[in-house]
Amino acid sequence: MELRQLRYFLAVAEERNLTRAAEAVGIRPTSLSQQIIALERELGAALFVRSSAGMTPTQAGARLVGHARTVVESARRARESIQQRSGLRLAVTPGAPPWCASALWRAAGELVPEVADMQTAEQLTRLRDGALDAGVLLLPADLPGLQAVTIEDTELGVVVARDHRLADRKVVRWDDLDGCSLSWFARSWAPGYYDAIRETWLRAGWHPVTVRESAPRRVLFGAELAHGGDIVALRPAWDVRPDDGLVWLPFAADAPRIRYALVWNAADSAAARYRSIAADLVATATPHTHAVLPRGQGRR
Repeated sequence: MELRQLRYFLAVAEERNLTRAAEAVGIRPTSLSQQIIALERELGAALFVRSSAGMTPTQAGARLVGHARTVVESARRARESIQQRSGLRLAVTPGAPPWCASALWRAAGELVPEVADMQTAEQLTRLRDGALDAGVLLLPADLPGLQAVTIEDTELGVVVARDHRLADRKVVRWDDLDGCSLSWFARSWAPGYYDAIRETWLRAGWHPVTVRESAPRRVLFGAELAHGGDIVALRPAWDVRPDDGLVWLPFAADAPRIRYALVWNAADSAAARYRSIAADLVATATPHTHAVLPRGQGRR
């Protein structure tokens, strides 16, 4: 029997409706139903009477409610006690703004944080399970049961090696990318963002020759752009440094955007703390955003 199963059970017992309970805990109704069935099998008893009107606890279910509340509340107190001693458990998705981790440390103040490098999809799971307090991740994302404050919203441009055929352009159009492959990342890392950007390039009529999925690390994607042939990447301007041997080019029109948010569990009683941290992150982002232009040139 897992702690999250007890949380799910209590949500259904309180809401008496699978859909509303699923929204409350931030998972899909089918997943919630499967978790309840698994708990019933483990306990060897039906916990709910299911009908068109909803789900009503059985006698066994009603007995479990009190025990489940005690266990969940005890876990919450234990977690808060540990957090008071060891600080906040935070995460930053790979490829996030370079100032982000340092800003999180400063914003956490006396609550010395543990800052992990963690993909967006994994952060969402851990936030809902209570294993993570807050995280910087990519939007759009599946956010039921979570709260989010956008901390960065900026355009993506085209990144190429300094000797690429497009490197001398001031701006690029989508049709300039015809014949190019794309250095991208695995969809499982951030499905919502992956799909949103893919929809943008398809709507613009671009079909990459290949989509090469790799880790969003500057050293790795820089080497791929330099030696991988006719290949481009889609990145924000702040992700390219003068000594990288790369060039960032803005789109002439229809540029896709990248958005990052600080996200936390909506049931967390420390929401004011996270909003304060988010505000500090936004303030830190301001001088870094929209400040870098390709080779010092403006758009024409």
